[in-house]
Amino acid sequence: MSGPHHVPVLLDRVVALLAPALGHDGAVLVDATLGLGGHTEAVLERCPRARVVGIDRDPQALATSRERLASYGERFTGVHAVYDEIPDVLADLGLTGHEGVAGVLFDLGVSSMQLDLPERGFAYAVDAPLDMRMGSAGPTAADVLNTYSAAELARVLKEYGEERMARRIADAVVRERAREPFTTSGRLVALLYDVIPAPARRTGGHPAKRTFQALRMEVNDELAVLRRAIPAAIDAIGVGGRVVVESYHSLEDRLVKRAFADATRSTVPDDLPFVPEGAEPSYRLITRGAEQAAPAEIEENPRAASVRLRAVERTRSSRPNTSSGKGAE
Repeated sequence: MSGPHHVPVLLDRVVALLAPALGHDGAVLVDATLGLGGHTEAVLERCPRARVVGIDRDPQALATSRERLASYGERFTGVHAVYDEIPDVLADLGLTGHEGVAGVLFDLGVSSMQLDLPERGFAYAVDAPLDMRMGSAGPTAADVLNTYSAAELARVLKEYGEERMARRIADAVVRERAREPFTTSGRLVALLYDVIPAPARRTGGHPAKRTFQALRMEVNDELAVLRRAIPAAIDAIGVGGRVVVESYHSLEDRLVKRAFADATRSTVPDDLPFVPEGAEPSYRLITRGAEQAAPAEIEENPRAASVRLRAVERTRSSRPNTSSGKGAE
């Protein structure tokens, strides 16, 4: 767990963005994607007056983090939930109300532990059951491959994996599953090598990367969950509170960008020469566009190459109607 590949992406920058909101006694950070607890551990270490509520849908990740963070005692609370359930989690812990929480952090995508456990089926480098569920409920990646129509599969691969060969791959999957259903990753990887032409395989990384990403996002309904979770997080923070999001997929980043833009947009007409008192936006962006990792970090941790970091802060007490998710479509 201490290996360099488990160091969270942009860890120092994430903590620096959260720290101003976590400087008072009892300040609560919601780590909405707890994973192995790397971000939470850094916050607990560097922000000694804060406590963290860590959410994860993966029971194994939650158990690992609870063990890792046990020395922090009551400053850490682990909760088994999906991160679009933030309002329910906060209500159960008695953390709703006027002041809200001080911060919410999202580090999206698959965790290091999930990639490192072959039986979870997230990694294409080893032959393993095609599961890919971040929790224990719902259809698996094998179910998607064996039951979706060619058109549905092509949509998933194109939309979530940005795979140019989506229809060709989908047609091949449908042909092959008629002979024998898909059960393990090795057979899918072999199919992808056969279907994707050699020139296309020489660019864009491993030929299975985009397909595996698309299947994972479909199995876990990741975009729909995120579409509900970001507005809920924005609504949950109190004045001075911050929401920080690390995205690794263009669709995720676009959704976050749109939700943040909605929260920070002025409702005053453009032709009005001044902003009336009390009409200012209730939130402000605290990153200029999407921040990216430096070349040195990318060299040490290749996962950092695709990260896009955005953050927003609540500046006043009146809240826009973000809870419906409007603007995050």
